[in-house]
This record gives sequence, C-alpha cells and structure tokens, in this order.
Amino acid sequence: MTLFDHPDCPFGLKVRIMLAETELEYDNIKVDLQAGDNHKADFLELNPFGKVPVLVDDEAVVYDSTVINEYLNDEYFAELLPEDSAQRATARILEDYADVAFTLPAMAAERELARPHEDRDSERLDGAREVIRKGLSMLERQLAEKEYLVGDYSLADVAFAPTVLQLEKLEIKLEPSMPNVRAWITRLSERPSMRTVLAAQ
Repeated sequence: MTLFDHPDCPFGLKVRIMLAETELEYDNIKVDLQAGDNHKADFLELNPFGKVPVLVDDEAVVYDSTVINEYLNDEYFAELLPEDSAQRATARILEDYADVAFTLPAMAAERELARPHEDRDSERLDGAREVIRKGLSMLERQLAEKEYLVGDYSLADVAFAPTVLQLEKLEIKLEPSMPNVRAWITRLSERPSMRTVLAAQ
C-alpha cells in the first residue's frame, strides 16, 4: 500500500490518521507541490485532478481524502461509521462540512500567517478565522452530551482533527463557552493514532 501526499496537506494528514487507526503498513511518497510534481504525467495517471492525497492499494487507486478513508474503513476497519443509517448520514455530512467549510478556511489562514506580518491580508485572515470560529460553535452544539461527534469515534472526528488539534498555529483560542469542544479536543489528542501522526509532523 502506498500513500502519495504532501507533509503539510491537512487532507493527507486526515488519511495518515486513518491509516494509524487501522495500523496498516504503507509507503508514504512525498509529492512536491511547489515543484509541480502533482501535474506530472505519472501522477496525473493516478489522479487526473492533480491533487493529493492518493492511495494505491494493489489494483485499487483511490483519491480524495473522504473517499480514501471510507475505502480504508470498508476494506480493513469497518468500525468508524455508525451502523444506524441516520447517524451514518450525519457523520458524512459533518465530514463534508469539515472538508469544505472548516479545513479550507484553516488553510487560507495558515497561508496568511506564513507571510511576513506587513504582507498579510488582514481582512482575509480575519475572515478565515471567523469562519473557523463559527464552525467551532456548531461543533459545541453537536457535541452536547456526546464524547464524539456522532456518539462513538468516527470518520467525522478524523476529518476535523487536522485543524482542531492545531488551533494554536492559527492563533485561535477556544472561548470559555466551548467546554464540549475543549473536552473533545483533549480526547482526540490522547488517541494513540493522533499522537503518532502529529509527532511525525
């Protein structure tokens, strides 16, 4: 099994967390995005969209972090999506929210913070952080009386982990009004899979 990704890609991190959960052995090949490796012919044969991550498992070539994690769950794990259809739908909705409305703004904020202070677009940075804070408020409500987003630990929690475990890097502090999110982040950070992957960052 081989994972093609980039060390700084949160979607790749999401898949690496899932692989750590399954305890599967795999080769991790770095795709240098700055050098344009993702637009070279051999990579485009794997993913015509030219994006990481991509998982190759024998004859299966799977891309998009959400699809990869569901593949790994279906093929090797079968524990990280609820059996109940409604809860399973909720987990998928939350994972989609994480990908589109949470991780992408976090990436935008991280790009601005990487710039020299005088070159930052403060409006863009503040806007991205505000979207993340709104997402945290949603998570606070979702986590009411639950340890994880759909009760048991699931792919939804994995999807949010790359961002919520690194809020300090984005200079975002949790409000006192978010005890559920704070406790959830602590639970996530204590999972062996999370510690293993984040230690390798």
